[in-house]
Amino acid sequence: MILDTVICGDSAVVLATFEPDCIDLTVTSPPYDSLRSYSGFVFDFETIAQELYRVTKPGGVVVWVVSDGVFDGSETGSSFKQALFFMECGFNLHDTMIYEKDSLNMPQANRYYQVSEYMFVFSKGSPKTANLLQEKTIHRGNNRSATTRQVDGSLKNHKYETGKATRNKGNVWRYGAGYMKSTTDKQAFEHPAMFPEALARDHILSWSNPGDLVLDCFAGSGTTLKKAKELGRRYIGIEISSEYCKLIDKRILATNSPLFVEHS
Repeated sequence: MILDTVICGDSAVVLATFEPDCIDLTVTSPPYDSLRSYSGFVFDFETIAQELYRVTKPGGVVVWVVSDGVFDGSETGSSFKQALFFMECGFNLHDTMIYEKDSLNMPQANRYYQVSEYMFVFSKGSPKTANLLQEKTIHRGNNRSATTRQVDGSLKNHKYETGKATRNKGNVWRYGAGYMKSTTDKQAFEHPAMFPEALARDHILSWSNPGDLVLDCFAGSGTTLKKAKELGRRYIGIEISSEYCKLIDKRILATNSPLFVEHS
């Protein structure tokens, strides 16, 4: 396997050539229910999900960013079906996270604005890496008491610290989305559907360490690969469109690696 590159081909075919248990982290986003025209390409979801389980290291993680189309007035539910199939393959559903956009799509007359997508975090066993991101706490001051509802319905009193400056982030992450917000890299917008660079960055920081191997099997505009390189991870991408492979190569070439990388 050649690292730090993008392979132009069908993920279902290319993944079958990988050795078992070789990928530390996958951060990817498949085509969503034909919400975007993707040059006529389709993907074999079940084969790819099975191959992802085979190539993921024990303790490795797959982040699957996905949403549902609306047909005949109803959402397809494809995202949930895919999540259940990943579990059938052997993955644990470690977390169901939400990607909240700061932009609005024009809704149907009887539907709320759609501003979120799922970020399913699957793990092969317990995650070996969890560098959980921090955020500032809301409250400061002395320790306070709180109650937690128990399984039998009773309340248990406990104390917690409020003087700490940070705590673990919640599992709803909000990002700027759209032109010059997902990235300031103008050439990236040659691709019609990409997630924000900050989203890829935060998952790479959370679920991998420097020197780990990061995969994007729907590499698209190369966002995951770009951030993996910037963060000192090895990377490999798979993209079926030769046009987008050329775009990825341009973006990666313009991306700097860190001068020093601390390997785990």
